[in-house]
Amino acid sequence: MLVKGRWSHLRSVVPPALVLLALCTTSASIGATKAVPGIVEIETSLHYQGAVVFGTGIVLTSTGEILTNNHVIRGATSIRVTDLDNGRTYSATVAGYDISADLALLELRDASGLATIRLGHSTTMRIDDPVTAYGNPTGRLGTPISTADGRLVGIGKTIMVFGDDGGARSLTNVIETDAPILPGYSGGPLVDTRGRTIGIDTAGSPIFLLQEAAGRAVAVPIDVGRAVAAQIAAGRASAEVHVGPTAFLGVAIQSGRTRNGLTPGVTILKVVSGSPASRSRLRAGDVVTQLNGITIRNADDFESLMQTVKPGVAVTVGWTDSTGVSRSASIATTSGPPQ
Repeated sequence: MLVKGRWSHLRSVVPPALVLLALCTTSASIGATKAVPGIVEIETSLHYQGAVVFGTGIVLTSTGEILTNNHVIRGATSIRVTDLDNGRTYSATVAGYDISADLALLELRDASGLATIRLGHSTTMRIDDPVTAYGNPTGRLGTPISTADGRLVGIGKTIMVFGDDGGARSLTNVIETDAPILPGYSGGPLVDTRGRTIGIDTAGSPIFLLQEAAGRAVAVPIDVGRAVAAQIAAGRASAEVHVGPTAFLGVAIQSGRTRNGLTPGVTILKVVSGSPASRSRLRAGDVVTQLNGITIRNADDFESLMQTVKPGVAVTVGWTDSTGVSRSASIATTSGPPQ
């Protein structure tokens, strides 16, 4: 994922995109080439963060179902997608996403007859197999796709990712490669020597840091991508998979930080003007400790609970204000950016 514009750390309003730093090697090659069929370039506008994100995606169906990384569209207020086969640009909506797998399924408006990506099976790959990553590191729609060649150096790995708020989470069962993928490759295909997609490239900016050896990048296995896309398309939400619009309160949060140091709960950094939260007594500096009666330990807890709420449904928020007084309010949510 390539980020342009002013970046501020916002979660729940527009939670920060999961961003990984892919470290390049000197032994692999990188260059521009004609892409395999079924690749798109993605431009995501993050209105609340004052930024624009660029990434890549793959076409699953001729009617415009696009698989990409969740961090490419996280916090999106609008999405444009350019199909590199027909040269057309479409607006897109988020059908659903899986934060834990870093995957999202988009639906293009008024799309038909699109060339689709050729899918393989990640389970057939072996260490040292040659691969090529495809992506858009230029930060512009409609530009020639770039490639990065390398080999598989790890399969079934668990990678820790650290955020700028001090939080950490893991990506499990990922593929590691020494192909030097760059910001903008996120969501693009990792392809074997027969032109079959075996993974979804994951790369980005240093807002979130990947704990891994230098010279290694990661990809989500395509078998995981197939399963998540099918679940979203079927409308089957679960603890990991969110389907449809995202409930929106309008607060920017940060894990466990107050004026007095670390503490359970999430600190409100900002309340968005005109949002549901702005019509309550919530203010910047307050610490949210409960949501619908459930204790909130950190931002991940908050986001996980908000994923279970449908837009338009009220949630009961419990918090401690900046003077130490405990408060509670029922706040009706609205529809907002994906997490």
